[in-house]
Parts: sequence; C-alpha cells; structure tokens
Amino acid sequence: MMKRQKRDRQNRAHARGYQAGVSGRSKEACPYQNLDIKSEWLGGWREAMSDRQQGLYK
Repeated sequence: MMKRQKRDRQNRAHARGYQAGVSGRSKEACPYQNLDIKSEWLGGWREAMSDRQQGLYK
C-alpha cells in the first residue's frame, strides 16, 4: 500500500514537471525538496524540454 502511494506521488510530480516544462518554466521552479520526488519532477521537465525542441509545443 505504501509503495503505491509513493508511486502515485512520483507520477504526479513527473506530470507536474512536464506541465511546467511545456509552459516554459525553468527547472528552478521545482516545488519539491524530497530528492526522489524532485528527480521525478525534473525528469518530466526534461521530457517536456525535448518535446518542445522537437516542435511538439510552441
């Protein structure tokens, strides 16, 4: 049960990081302190950045 909650939190962090990246916010905008969660957020952010570079978002 705990594992799933953690997973959900990481998925949410990843999705939020992706949204931030798509909307052009800097990675300094990451709201998380926890390293695991923060790295999920940054992963999402980096994904969004590469999607933007490929022209999927303007």
